Amino acid sequence: MNSLIRIIAAALAVSMLSGCAALVVGGAAATGMAVHDRRSVGTVVDDRMLRVRVSDALHRHESFDRDTRLRILTYNGWVLLAGEAYDEARVELATEIVNDVNGVRRVINELAPMERVSVGQTSTDRWISSKVNTSLTRIRDIDGFDPTRVKVITARNIVYLMGLVSSVEAEAAVEEARTVRGVERVITAFEYLDEPA
Repeated sequence: MNSLIRIIAAALAVSMLSGCAALVVGGAAATGMAVHDRRSVGTVVDDRMLRVRVSDALHRHESFDRDTRLRILTYNGWVLLAGEAYDEARVELATEIVNDVNGVRRVINELAPMERVSVGQTSTDRWISSKVNTSLTRIRDIDGFDPTRVKVITARNIVYLMGLVSSVEAEAAVEEARTVRGVERVITAFEYLDEPA
């Protein structure tokens, strides 16, 4: 048992020295999540790395400072942006920047051209997202439905849902999200399993 612990510790030390620790841990977490995911393990990892690249590209630009709040979801190469970007010029700039990031298949820009919301609103948005995630666990009448396949973020009481789902699953997820107190609107960015090719 002690030798197994030493081997694991040595492997982690080597990966940290080579700068790959984040990838090892992130990859392990993504692998665990991919058990329930409709995406391949490789796509789950790619989407996590894509989110990092998109966030980095936006935050490196001088236009996206403390006046902006960027909420980012990635799924199958799709990027959903929500939050506040101060003005229309920054909203448009965000789309341009994200479109240039390697691996982006589609940009869904839901940024609002307004000042960043208060800390209180940010907390409310987090609370709503948490409640929506919980509400999705009540969907039990659809064979094979897994609530972890629906990604949720909230901005200004508007809930955004993303994932790879059937049209029946999408409809049920939207209906559940609408029942959560405080939700003003639900916007979907789903890819559909039953959509004709």
